[in-house]
Amino acid sequence: MANKSMGKKTQRKWRKKVMNRKKTCRFCANKVEFVDYKDVGVLSKLYTAHGKLYSAKRSGNCAKHQRHVKKAVKRARFIGLAPYIGT
Repeated sequence: MANKSMGKKTQRKWRKKVMNRKKTCRFCANKVEFVDYKDVGVLSKLYTAHGKLYSAKRSGNCAKHQRHVKKAVKRARFIGLAPYIGT
């Protein structure tokens, strides 16, 4: 993080580096066509402790895979593999 001892120009450069970092879709990188609802380990990284899904911007998913993740999490919740709400 930027601290107060840095100069203003240094802080601006640091912020630009952090803000411009492009996240790649983890499913596109691994060439995954279908997000499996039974793979709870992968799905659990894509929602909060309260059971809410992370946004595509935060999780780094592309739009296509974000839709697949949404369906997979809903299916996993219905079957009982994932929680509807956190404890």
